Amino acid sequence: MSTELKKFVVWGSYCENVLEKRAPFRQAHLDNLKALYESGKLLTIGPTQDVTKVFAVYAAPDLDSAKQLVEADPYWQNGIWTDYEVHEWLQVY
Repeated sequence: MSTELKKFVVWGSYCENVLEKRAPFRQAHLDNLKALYESGKLLTIGPTQDVTKVFAVYAAPDLDSAKQLVEADPYWQNGIWTDYEVHEWLQVY
């Protein structure tokens, strides 16, 4: 099995009233993101300006592993992110 990491683009949606509902889970979410970033499994992440969508680029060996990274996040586990799509990304630049 190859240990080379592929890149995966993730688009997801936030729940209604996200700014209030995320509060109890925000620090755990940020801690998780920091650990993923420092380990090279997360390249970038952030919300759209209106906080309705989230965009991320994860590095993982395969699609299932990328989905596991999303689903392990406290925001997914607590319904702050309500859905997501993952697409393997071929970075040109």
